[in-house]
Amino acid sequence: MRVIFMGTPDFAVGTLEELVRFGYEVVLVVSQPDRPKGRGHNLQPTPVKAAAERLKIPVIQPSKVREAEEALKQTEADVIVVAAFGQIIPKEILGLKRYGCVNVHASLLPKYRGAAPIQWAVINGERESGVTIMQMDEGLDTGDMLAKVVVPLDGDETGGSLFDKLSITGAKLCAVTLDRLERGEIVPERQGESPTAYASMLKKSMGRIDWSKDAAAIERLVRGLNPWPSAYTRLFGKALKIWRCRVLPEGALKGACGEIMEVRKDAILVQTGEGFLSITELQLEGKARMETSAFLRGYRLEPGLILPAEKED
Repeated sequence: MRVIFMGTPDFAVGTLEELVRFGYEVVLVVSQPDRPKGRGHNLQPTPVKAAAERLKIPVIQPSKVREAEEALKQTEADVIVVAAFGQIIPKEILGLKRYGCVNVHASLLPKYRGAAPIQWAVINGERESGVTIMQMDEGLDTGDMLAKVVVPLDGDETGGSLFDKLSITGAKLCAVTLDRLERGEIVPERQGESPTAYASMLKKSMGRIDWSKDAAAIERLVRGLNPWPSAYTRLFGKALKIWRCRVLPEGALKGACGEIMEVRKDAILVQTGEGFLSITELQLEGKARMETSAFLRGYRLEPGLILPAEKED
């Protein structure tokens, strides 16, 4: 089977590599344009472009995917595989090849249609997630399902750790699914209505901690937004990222939401709308990420200090 691959970030790299390992002939890679990164704002290739160049596969990088339509028409292929490409694929491209466009989606559809299904699954406290291989249509993640794999979430699962799991799972599932599709062994399954809200794109302001929420919800936010954009509050007039914390049951003490109730050798206990949050790893703006025990050797905190609870736009 000859494959055109469309993808951009790290999540898609494993799928590209697995297709090549499986023996598919990947004849063209389409990725987003290079973007400036770092202090020097030098252009950096997308992870998928870098992988394609390493594998010696031709790459094109249209600003808008419609600009690639003619190149896709001229490229002999049986299927277009899409994994986290980053643009909506227009109708004219969806039907170009024999097997259409097949998408690797990081959720158990119809749950978590949208741009950030991995992080929202953690934030919402799901016990399992997974990967769906989908036949793309004109809707947003609404096409017929070709295959699914369930991936359980660990109790300390983060957005980053689930990202890694689903990237590996999706790569393997995609390779096997294309083989079964070519053999005529797959009966597509229509999706029903989604039981969850659209998994909207992440933005930095989502990480602002609202201490009036319960401790369990805040702890899930911390894990879901790790490593990006991260959950944060403010301390000493600076941003304070919370990297690791755990929920403690409500005790006898009762303070204001966001109030530091106790400073231990290796943890800071903060009052929330329900229960305490024990912060065990953090990062003050301009400083390195560190265990709370190390932080407290350099900064003195007293019970009664209130961390801001207001939310930003």
